[in-house]
Amino acid sequence: MSSTTARVRMSPEERRSQLLEIGVGLLATRSLDELSIELLADQAGISRGLLYHYFGNKSDFHVAVVRKAVEDIYAITAPRGLGDPVEQLKASLGAYVDYVTANHAGYVSLVRAARGGNEQLREIYEDSRRALTDRVFEKAAGLEEFAAIDTPATRLLARGWAALVEDAVLAWLDDDAGLSREELLAKLAAALIALII
Repeated sequence: MSSTTARVRMSPEERRSQLLEIGVGLLATRSLDELSIELLADQAGISRGLLYHYFGNKSDFHVAVVRKAVEDIYAITAPRGLGDPVEQLKASLGAYVDYVTANHAGYVSLVRAARGGNEQLREIYEDSRRALTDRVFEKAAGLEEFAAIDTPATRLLARGWAALVEDAVLAWLDDDAGLSREELLAKLAAALIALII
């Protein structure tokens, strides 16, 4: 019997998915600029050449990792089907706060990159913000009275609220200003309700 471990063969889709998971994991504690092809190859135990097969260059790799991170944020902040709409909103906000807390360096880097000159990253960022705020206008079963009326004005206000949430959470992580996590969530939820309901 051989003492060497056989390599697990993955389909191209499985390998790419694995590499993106590793990339998102690395982004938790590093800025986007610190996330290199070499680092990912080392963590995955594969050659740089294989990585270039999946991601044409460093920029394509960054875009793919950011897109995956944004998909993760969207998934973890999904409504939980709680009966009370305010509690549901606070639960989604709590998941967002927890994500940003656990992935602070990468998240700050993503926000800065989206505000910078990279058009692809800015587009991903805007698409994700739009998808997250679209939830405000979805009518969940039994929660019809809570869903905002979809007008250009309420969309504008929901977008402004999303910017407020992002800025407030990042500032709160730097200095909580005496606000507990629960107080922060309650105030952010109340702000949305005051703006659009």
